Amino acid sequence: MERTYPLRQKLPAEVLVGGNAVWSRYRQYPVFGLRWLLGRSLLFCGVIAVVAAFIGAGTGVALQDPGIAIRVGITQFIAFSLMATLGPALATAVRHRGWPVAWERKAVVVAVLAGMVLSFFVDRVASSYIDQLVKPELAAAGLAVKPPVLSPVVKAIGLAINVAALVVIYGLFGGGLALRAYFSEHRRWDEHRHVRELNALESRVHEADLRLGILQAQVEPHFLFNTLASLRALVRQDPAQAEATLDALVDFLRATIPKLREDRGLHATLGQQLDLCSSYLALMQVRMGGRLTYDVRADEALRATPFPPSLLITLVENAIKHGIEPRPGPGRIEIDAVRDGDALRVQVRDDGAGLQPGLSTGVGLANVREQLAARYGARAAFVLSPAAEGRGVCAEIRVPLGSAA
Repeated sequence: MERTYPLRQKLPAEVLVGGNAVWSRYRQYPVFGLRWLLGRSLLFCGVIAVVAAFIGAGTGVALQDPGIAIRVGITQFIAFSLMATLGPALATAVRHRGWPVAWERKAVVVAVLAGMVLSFFVDRVASSYIDQLVKPELAAAGLAVKPPVLSPVVKAIGLAINVAALVVIYGLFGGGLALRAYFSEHRRWDEHRHVRELNALESRVHEADLRLGILQAQVEPHFLFNTLASLRALVRQDPAQAEATLDALVDFLRATIPKLREDRGLHATLGQQLDLCSSYLALMQVRMGGRLTYDVRADEALRATPFPPSLLITLVENAIKHGIEPRPGPGRIEIDAVRDGDALRVQVRDDGAGLQPGLSTGVGLANVREQLAARYGARAAFVLSPAAEGRGVCAEIRVPLGSAA
């Protein structure tokens, strides 16, 4: 996995920890980033400069030697500055290598530990140098103190305590706290990214629902105009057929329009969608002079299953428009909804003209795929294939059972 956020930009507010005080502004940048290192180094070195100045001044007053005071202060400043920055600097160099996160984390830990080891040697060298400067002056002033004679057990205990204290000091002062902040920052960023992805998915679903609402609010002009034109022609030629067509149109509109007024108009059940398709097919059967037959089959237990609105009617409209209408003679459409393991499988089959070039890339079918992807991701499937009987098309939707549509 590659790094997912830049090191030179400020962290998002959801990831950021700490206020906007001058001394903590460096924490607005990623831990072990270059800007973070520069800000931290300025802060630490500024504090160290003040402490080293006090130590040097105190030494100068005690020994009455300004030259030693200056050298002690400079030595302390350099030593403590290196101890504070060696581990973070090495970790920063590692993080800017752009390695995968798993490798980077291990290398950062090693870099901080290496900085602690180097800090120990820096401390030893600085302490030895200061001893060489101060001891002769203390002896000349009669202030030298002989170390007490200790037993081996006491020496061992003292050494253990000293080592433990040094580990704690080097760990906290030399990058241990920064290492902890580094890992917590990764965790917060992962949570932030997860929330962003979830919000983006919810936004896509919301946009898809809005598009669905528009589709549901539309009565396709081409369809209405054709139906009304058929009615106009039938009023004089066959009043009974005109009356039957008008009744079927009213039934279809009654099944469609009330859904637009409900608060849950963007959600539906399989039963509602099957009833909508049945009323549409009944209308088309009358319009087409009876040459269309259809059958809608589904287990009663499945009718209450959540199912995305507008998708099934889109497949039925496609079957009429591209399958039944282009081919003369009788035509048939069958809709089957069955349980298939932990999924719901719905098929719309026709015995019409069959798969034509460009059919699978139409706007309606593209919308079907988009709605399924937005609602279910990889858990849903849509397949368009030749019918098993060798004539016509079979459109199949597969969605997980129990998922809200």
